[in-house]
Amino acid sequence: MLAVEIIRAKRDGQVLSPAQIAEFVRGLVDGSWSEGQVAALAMAVLWRGMQPAETAALTRAMWHSGQVLQWRDAKLAGPVLDKHSTGGVGDKVSLMLAPLVAACGGVVPMISGRGLGHTGGTLDKLEALPGFDTAADPARLRQLLHQAGCAIVGAGPTLAPADRRLYAVRDVTATVESIALITASILSKKLAAGLQALVLDVKVGNGAVSPDVATARALAHSLVEVAAQCGLPTCALLTDMDQPLGRCAGNALEVDEALAWLRGEPPDERLTEVTLALAAQLLVQGGLAADLPAARSLAQSRWRSGAAAEHFARMVAAQGGPTDVLRDARLPLAPVQQVVPAPHTGFLAHIDTRALGTAVVALGGGRARADDRIDPRVGLSGLHPLGTALQAGTPLAVVHAATAAAAHEAAQRVTEACRIDHAPPPRPSPVLEVVRA
Repeated sequence: MLAVEIIRAKRDGQVLSPAQIAEFVRGLVDGSWSEGQVAALAMAVLWRGMQPAETAALTRAMWHSGQVLQWRDAKLAGPVLDKHSTGGVGDKVSLMLAPLVAACGGVVPMISGRGLGHTGGTLDKLEALPGFDTAADPARLRQLLHQAGCAIVGAGPTLAPADRRLYAVRDVTATVESIALITASILSKKLAAGLQALVLDVKVGNGAVSPDVATARALAHSLVEVAAQCGLPTCALLTDMDQPLGRCAGNALEVDEALAWLRGEPPDERLTEVTLALAAQLLVQGGLAADLPAARSLAQSRWRSGAAAEHFARMVAAQGGPTDVLRDARLPLAPVQQVVPAPHTGFLAHIDTRALGTAVVALGGGRARADDRIDPRVGLSGLHPLGTALQAGTPLAVVHAATAAAAHEAAQRVTEACRIDHAPPPRPSPVLEVVRA
């Protein structure tokens, strides 16, 4: 099958056969498809879309494009479970959820990614911890899971290699938003990780890839339906990203906030609700709790007892990080901290969440390009949820920066991103919907 004929078929709105899709994925892996041809098909898929059967075929082909992890003979302590988020600002849930689920009896081989654009990446956050190693081959991953019950690592070169090449092309050709391609990208890596159940956090709002509920709902349905066709029990939660999740945005700052949560220090209510809601769904799917109330009770008890914190500490030590991370995380500190004062008295009525994310990127805490280096020290702390009553001059946020000039620019961005009105806005629930197949 010629690449040009497959591209032409999708360009003209035809439904691609499993054989045509398999040929495309083979070309991704062995290099027989050029960058231009890959880009052309990605754009055709973006414009013409894919039927559910096409998306499932693409997911299966990418899933089997490299190594598929097997856990049957690993003698693990519980069901193999994981979570994925579509990304947002201040979203550090993975840092808390993985050890929490492990403390409840699950085993979590979390395959995570790096930040790109205005959203942060879990691997970048954990690498703010000195020595933390996110690379692990299958044998090493198995060892980590026996030691801590959870591990957070990168996909590596052998896991769904077709996705790695396709994602890189999508990122530079404005085809990231395709629901079919997002679905295949997320699920191919999760299926290759050998999971028994998956929960998805699909963000919706002005800080998310999906800014409106209809788009987020369509993505969630695509994900859970294709996962079901591939034999992976999955549900998705639509969660609010019209404001940052938690009080910090930036790599070391978010790790510090996650550590405080694990230690039981006064938590951010929205961050806690999203974490516990995702954990409860995953525990039920994994057979570790009979229903959602029982699952939530189990998760809360293991969080409050410190069991989740112990699993996190074991994971960090096993992956080369600080050996006593709960007491001394040795996180780097930015040399400049500048308070951003509220310009006048009132209620925090609107946040341009994407603008806060791009402010962190401009400070050096994110990537505009895949090869950009991260400064783990920088970011924003002291963020407030919508509806907070503020007095003129009181802190709206604190900028953590490498230089005074960078701090001043970021402070201006924060001020412009936040609107203060005389009346408080409605406070939406952080969990908007649950989507199942």
